[in-house]
Amino acid sequence: MRKHSKRFREVSKKVDAKKLFSIEEAVRHVKEGATAKFGETVDIAVRLGVDPKKADQAIRGTVSLPHGLGKTVRVLAIAKPPKDEEAKAAGADHAGFTEFIEKIKGGWTDVDVIIATPDSMGELGKLGKILGPRGLMPNPKSGTVTMEIGTAVKEVKAGKIEFRVDKAGIVHAAIGKANFEDAKLVENIRSFLSTVIRLKPTTAKGQYVKSIAISSTMGPGVRIDKNEIAGVV
Repeated sequence: MRKHSKRFREVSKKVDAKKLFSIEEAVRHVKEGATAKFGETVDIAVRLGVDPKKADQAIRGTVSLPHGLGKTVRVLAIAKPPKDEEAKAAGADHAGFTEFIEKIKGGWTDVDVIIATPDSMGELGKLGKILGPRGLMPNPKSGTVTMEIGTAVKEVKAGKIEFRVDKAGIVHAAIGKANFEDAKLVENIRSFLSTVIRLKPTTAKGQYVKSIAISSTMGPGVRIDKNEIAGVV
């Protein structure tokens, strides 16, 4: 059985784990509980009434958070000239083709997002065993395989995130930092939920959004009233 720290137990006493809150109230409670000595990230978890085993219900998408994530996103652009220069001009931390293919083959994955041009996927696709488990393999559905590589780099740097439902039917994502202003976290959450709701598959039966919770890196989860989704679409 997992043991929680004294700090965690003290913070948990301040929030009723069974109570449902508005988005604004939930944000306030999460921020009050983010007392770690480092800048905690705020995460959201949405449990959906879908069957991830069915291809048409395997929810996956992207959203550009209005206020970003509050952290520097390290971007690698895999592209041949002149697209590599376009990516560099747009703010990519690394850009190139052969040299980075070889670095990845050697185990280097010190980036957060990889964006690639379609003509580079033949070689990059061979590195699935390295990139796949780390969630770094570019995908056209997430906008990370594109000829508009400069635009894609700018969007990721500005706060565009990718998400997908897991085997348990839950979508997880980071939606900002605990030191954000309340209003900025609220806007990011509303934007994220709106996108998830728009992706509801026509084949999903029954209740689509079953539960919503947010938490800080080292804090307890705070549940959000599902009725709040009526105000985000």
